[in-house]
Amino acid sequence: MSGDKYKFNLPKQLERCLAAISKLYAQEGKRQLQEIVVNSQTRVHEAWSTDNWNGGTYGHALYLVVPEVLFLNVAKKRDAIQKQIKADLNNIHNVQNEFVEEVFLEMEAEDNFEWRKDSGLLLASKRIVPPAATKRIWGEEGFRLFLSHRSEVKKQTAELKESLLVYGISCFVAHTDIRPTKAWQDEIENALSTMDAFVALMTDNFHESDWTDQEVGFAFARGVPMIAVKFGRDPYGFIGKFQALTCSWTTAAKEIAGVLIKYDRMLNAYIKAVHNCSQFDEGNRLAAVLPDIDQLTDDQADALISAYNKNVEVSGSFGFNGSKPRLHGDGLLTHLQRLNDRKYKQLPSGNIKVVEA
Repeated sequence: MSGDKYKFNLPKQLERCLAAISKLYAQEGKRQLQEIVVNSQTRVHEAWSTDNWNGGTYGHALYLVVPEVLFLNVAKKRDAIQKQIKADLNNIHNVQNEFVEEVFLEMEAEDNFEWRKDSGLLLASKRIVPPAATKRIWGEEGFRLFLSHRSEVKKQTAELKESLLVYGISCFVAHTDIRPTKAWQDEIENALSTMDAFVALMTDNFHESDWTDQEVGFAFARGVPMIAVKFGRDPYGFIGKFQALTCSWTTAAKEIAGVLIKYDRMLNAYIKAVHNCSQFDEGNRLAAVLPDIDQLTDDQADALISAYNKNVEVSGSFGFNGSKPRLHGDGLLTHLQRLNDRKYKQLPSGNIKVVEA
């Protein structure tokens, strides 16, 4: 028999075999087994095992996916039930050189993200955000930064969001990121509950918003890093206790990244952004925050070296290769030597390597 999956006969007959053992279980009064068979959704992994004996023998794996209530009722005796169903199926069918190698009983997947709340044990202050919502808000990767702002500067804030992306920072901007079909307040709370840091864009009317002060209070209660960027208004209240930046909209991205890069999660996101750098200009902007890094582990240093050596957009940028220090800084090699106890050198090829002790 060929190993081609379209040549197998037993998988095509398994539904009929399941119907037969359902009747068998009914006759024998094995209601629990019959419930599992009747309520299951099936899928087959063909040729789970193979043997060259007798012209080729193939064992298939059968997955039975059942509702949660049935699965939990038999969870402690699942192995015995799987073996019983497997044996009964193999006794029913008469397909040559094929058999059921394994039966796997699985619980049906449900998007039940309220299970913590339903348990009655969840602390009132704890908000659990579903993974799908987190991915929708922040994307797949990046340092998560909430930008709190007044609606009249939503254009500048959206542009700031794009500028920060270069540094590996994924931003939430309520006026552009909330879909019309989502509850406004729920989405804001989800973003606040999953952010890594918070920035308040302190324009003159910041305090007059119905939301900004509440967002500041939420961030303060969570204890995440907080930055106030002064665009006309001095920080006040809770936000007044944290670092304030005075800068323009044009320089805000670099200044914010320079503050946040002192946090390890942000540093790792930055290193990944260096790996993904696609333009010399991006390389120069990324290099502009190298002086703000105050420590590097060996692994982080190695990751930066790898990005430099493998990405020509990085090694070709003045900020990283240090060829125009007056305009773009001293380059990666100088900062590696400043931040790490190991010794480094630049090869004739331009690559950087660690000098072994």
